[in-house]
Amino acid sequence: MVDYIIVGSGLAGIAFAETLLQHNKSFVVFDNHSQNSSKIAGGLYNPVILKRFSQVWNANEQLQLAEDFYKKIEAKLSVQVDFKVPIYRKFFSVEEQNNWFAASDKPNLSPFLSSTIIHNKYSAIDSPFGYGEVLHTGYVDTNVMLNAYQAYLKNKKLLLEEAFDYNQLQVFETHLAYQNLIAKHIVFAEGFGIHANPFFNYLPLDGTKGELFIIKAADLDLDVIVNTSIFILPLGHNLFKVGATYNWDDKTASPTEEGKQELIDRIKEILTCDFEIIEHLAGVRPTVKDRRPLLGTHHLHKNIHILNGLGTRGVMLAPAMAIDLYDYIEKEKPLEKSVNIKRYTTS
Repeated sequence: MVDYIIVGSGLAGIAFAETLLQHNKSFVVFDNHSQNSSKIAGGLYNPVILKRFSQVWNANEQLQLAEDFYKKIEAKLSVQVDFKVPIYRKFFSVEEQNNWFAASDKPNLSPFLSSTIIHNKYSAIDSPFGYGEVLHTGYVDTNVMLNAYQAYLKNKKLLLEEAFDYNQLQVFETHLAYQNLIAKHIVFAEGFGIHANPFFNYLPLDGTKGELFIIKAADLDLDVIVNTSIFILPLGHNLFKVGATYNWDDKTASPTEEGKQELIDRIKEILTCDFEIIEHLAGVRPTVKDRRPLLGTHHLHKNIHILNGLGTRGVMLAPAMAIDLYDYIEKEKPLEKSVNIKRYTTS
């Protein structure tokens, strides 16, 4: 018998697996790698929603837990995954500068928004109005982290690289049975794959397709993440990750010509240098209309749980949400109403 079965080894599944390891709980993970949004994610963490100049929900707590989580992952796997890089918001007018100053005066935003206009000159980017610096930012190399963590699980014989067959799950009052496995609990963390899940497919997980480039730009000298209508993230060796698009209609994980052209047009609005597209990536983010994760327990089965809906902020949310779900299951600590899936059930 194991304590848990986890379905999915993206950011949510791995964060929950690591939480279980830290509490000496046994588990096995199922993943057929059909969902790729975690691996191709931009991986940025940023405590401020720059479009609206508002603080990310529970940003302070999430940042602290995320920093601790990724430090432990780095130590465990001997890889660097967390890169502390400033995010610079490019200003296009004096009005945008003034809006930034007004936001940086707000008590909840002042710890995260520098009140000094930065006039660094980056080759291939015209910036006559300068930049605003967001503090406590960076990015997680999700592809490196997930590949390394999945290899770690595989080495420990904790990862089964196969599709989970929902029809074979037998639910009993005190335990669950699946093939030759007996478990106390199961946590579904399969991202957009939730739509095939008969236990939770009623939940309003929309899915938002995002497309990204890896580009090569030899004449772009950039050591920060620039945020405008897209982000430009330096990877080293003249390579940059650029994204992302938002498509609410297309639910496939295939790159499109429309997405490609949109990214090219936006890059040309920012960069004055030539660039080469090295890679074109796409994935469907597990997004929810109310912009809150989906955590909790099935309304009929007390040993079937969900950790999903981390959306565009998975690297910040995953560690905190994994701890919250663990404490809810093991310690009966109530979940915040805004993340509990009970908000979508009447029974």
